[in-house]
Amino acid sequence: MKMDRRTLLVSGAAAGAGLAASSRLSAATSPLKGKGKPQLKISSQEGIIPGKDLPEKLANMEQWGFDGIEIGGGGLAGRVSEIQKALANSKIKLSAICAGFQGVPISHDAAERKKAADTMKEILTAAGELGAVGLIFVPAFNGQTNLSWIDGRKVLLEWAPEVADHAQKCGTTLLMEPLNRGETWYLRQCADAASIVRDANHPGLRMMGDFYHMYIEETNDMGAFLSAGDYLRHVHLASIKRKLPGQDERDYTNGFAGLKMIGYQDFCSFECGVLGEREVEIPKSVKFLRNQWKKA
Repeated sequence: MKMDRRTLLVSGAAAGAGLAASSRLSAATSPLKGKGKPQLKISSQEGIIPGKDLPEKLANMEQWGFDGIEIGGGGLAGRVSEIQKALANSKIKLSAICAGFQGVPISHDAAERKKAADTMKEILTAAGELGAVGLIFVPAFNGQTNLSWIDGRKVLLEWAPEVADHAQKCGTTLLMEPLNRGETWYLRQCADAASIVRDANHPGLRMMGDFYHMYIEETNDMGAFLSAGDYLRHVHLASIKRKLPGQDERDYTNGFAGLKMIGYQDFCSFECGVLGEREVEIPKSVKFLRNQWKKA
C-alpha cells in the first residue's frame, strides 16, 4: 500500500499514543529489569510537621501515615544522639538530609569549593550514622558562581569524587538536585543531572527530582523520572504553588507512573508550605498521595 508523508505521520502519532497508554497501564506491574516492587514511602521535612519536639513530631507522622522524615543538615553532627533516640522509639525512618553545608561546590573560588567539600563530609558522616539515603545538594544557586555551564560541569566532575568517596565510606550518598531557572541556571532537569551522575561514574553520587521544580522545567513528569532511572534516589513533593500536594490542581499520577516503571523504592518527601491547619491538611495530603499512587 502506498503511504504518503501525511499518512505516515498520522499513523505514527497514533501508534505512539497507543504505546504511551500501554506503558502507563503496565507501569505498576512492569518495573525495569532487576528492580523489585515499587513503593510509595512518604516522608516530610522536619519543619513542616507540628510538634513541640522530635518525638512528638514522629508520633504525629506515624498517626498520619508517614514512612520517613527528612532532617536539615545544619548542626546535624550535634543532633545524632537526639535523632537516634527518637527514631528508636518510632516506626518512622530517616529519609534524607537536606543541605546545611557551607561553600559552593562549583564556585569560581577554590576556597569556597573546599569549604563545601569539608562541611559536606562532616554532614555525610552524621548522615551515615543515621542511615540516611543521602545528603541533598545544589551545585550552585544563581549568583553563586561566575563559571560558564561548560566550566561548571568540568569543575563539578573534578570536585565530586572526593566527597562521593567519603559518602560511600559512610554508607550514604550525595544527592544532586535540579531546580527551576529562577533558583539556578546551572542544573534544571532530571536528564541533565542523570548525565552528570553517569559521567562521574561513582556510586557515592546520585540525584533526586522535585515535583515543584519539574512542573516548571520538565515537559513530562514520567519522562523526567525515566531519564533519571537507577540514579534517582529521592523525590521532593510540592504543588504548583509549592504547597501541600492536593492543595491545587497539580496531578501526580503521570510522575508516579514513571516511578513505578523504574521500580522506585526510596522516599518521596514533602518540601512545601501548608495552607490551613497543619493537623488537618497534612493527613489529607497523605491520603491524596496514596490515592494518586493507586491511580498511576
